[in-house]
Amino acid sequence: MLKRRLPGRSAVLACLACYAVPATAGGSDLFIDTARDAGVDFVYDNGMTGKYWFPEIMGGGVGLLDYDGDGLLDIYFVQGGPIGTEEDRQRASTGDRLFRNASVRDDDGRWQLRFTDVTAEAGIAAHGYGMGVAVGDYDGDGHPDIYVLNFGDNQLWRNNGDGSFSDRTREAGVNDPRWSVSASFADLDGSGHLDLVVVNYADYSISGHRECRSAATNRPDYCSPSAYAGVPDSLFRNLGNGRFEDASRSAGIAGPKRHGLGVISADLDDDGLLDIYVANDGDPNSLWLNQGGLRFEDEAFLAGSAVNADGKTEAGMGVDAADYDRSGTEDLFVTHMRSETNTLYRNDGEGWFSDVTATSGLGVPSLGYTGFGTAWTDLDNDGWLDLVIANGAVVLEQALAAAGSSYPYHQRNQAFLNDGRGKFKDVSAEAGAAFDAMRVSRGLAAGDLDNDGRTDLVIANIGDPAQLLLNRAAPGRHWLGLQLLDAEGKREIVGAIAWLLEDGGALYARRSRADGSYASANDPRLIFGLGAEDAPRDVRVRWPDGRLEDFSSLQADAYHALRRGAGKPAEAP
Repeated sequence: MLKRRLPGRSAVLACLACYAVPATAGGSDLFIDTARDAGVDFVYDNGMTGKYWFPEIMGGGVGLLDYDGDGLLDIYFVQGGPIGTEEDRQRASTGDRLFRNASVRDDDGRWQLRFTDVTAEAGIAAHGYGMGVAVGDYDGDGHPDIYVLNFGDNQLWRNNGDGSFSDRTREAGVNDPRWSVSASFADLDGSGHLDLVVVNYADYSISGHRECRSAATNRPDYCSPSAYAGVPDSLFRNLGNGRFEDASRSAGIAGPKRHGLGVISADLDDDGLLDIYVANDGDPNSLWLNQGGLRFEDEAFLAGSAVNADGKTEAGMGVDAADYDRSGTEDLFVTHMRSETNTLYRNDGEGWFSDVTATSGLGVPSLGYTGFGTAWTDLDNDGWLDLVIANGAVVLEQALAAAGSSYPYHQRNQAFLNDGRGKFKDVSAEAGAAFDAMRVSRGLAAGDLDNDGRTDLVIANIGDPAQLLLNRAAPGRHWLGLQLLDAEGKREIVGAIAWLLEDGGALYARRSRADGSYASANDPRLIFGLGAEDAPRDVRVRWPDGRLEDFSSLQADAYHALRRGAGKPAEAP
């Protein structure tokens, strides 16, 4: 494993740019919803007409990105709107919205969150039926770009670097007119350019709509994905000149027709190549292992991550990958629907997985919920990765229907703390009013909105205001933040791995990425929870090209911009 093979740490100080932020005292709740006070007034409109069009129940995602380069995370929401007949379309969609983080510090140095809707001035006109968003700097100019996934044509919004965006979908050649939900920007062929994986859901059209009913009440309800055929996913190779080519067939992923919803790119078999994992709804999950040369083979069944421990397929919605047990390899977590458990696949090494859901304590608490967005994140900065899950039903909840709810699909969201011994504790009841609220939650993005070193959450809800949940867990605990950049210090590097070093070896690792969850994009910066320790720390970075570098004596409670080539070369494992 990488953890065991790493050589000793270096004592050489690298040249770094860093900015410190003050710690913030917390209240009794683990999270506080500040969306309204911060000016985030977004509501996902699913265009509900009473005709139970399938896309209405799936909801949309949310993306975090620093589009204007001011060091603060901005928020992009995809919007739904009316679908169906021409009569339904008379209610025009309001379109996607971009909120700029315009936060300011108060007299004691704390950030006061403020967001401003800059959609119009940014030149974004996205009026498709929005499902998901992916973020990545596809042209390598140092400005994060936005890929919007729709029920219908997708859009690529190029960041012009001046606060505005331009639609480059046609020029780049990355449209997929099918029902797309999630995507991942990742350098899959080692070219230095970000390729694009697009996950598609179902062969559904209004003309082919079927009428379905609840098995429990016989009331009209939304169909399951099995009512419609699955469709292949897409892989677009980045040619490095602002254009992509469709490499789905040559890469080997164009064959299977499944109902894909969530996707992550990570080196799951520890061979130095990024793989692709897709959470499929009602179909076996896909583990596309990278064979080199942009060729992939689905080894999910052989690797133990296609179905659960009972050999059953489940309703895969959201997915994330990270090393929750500090074994040196990344594990998988997939959310599912009510009466199924969410599933934790532990990586036993080099891409072999075991379903440890039952022994981890994550099984029983998830039986009554339908999970969508999810994220591995160290909520309390104790150095161990925790879990958050956005829930909302896809078939009507009988109790809510009996009570007369007009949209009986509401559920509570969940949070689980990692005890460091392979077990998780459900702390949803302790998370505060934000987790008590009943919502139909879908997209979830994790990131540090106020730069205090604690991971915050943004959740998109069907028919209810989006939630901006500020993390107030574990006040006083320390942290170390990293932003991994190219040699010029302008472009964020995704797919790099950093280890926190201690006593000559690696303590634990974090990987820079924006993908994962459900239809959403996360903060690519890394946060190492340090607990009570505030001494300067050393880290080792493995860049996507395999180069290893040490960066030493990094100040705690600050973000550090690490440039490739600015550290001390380290021995290869």
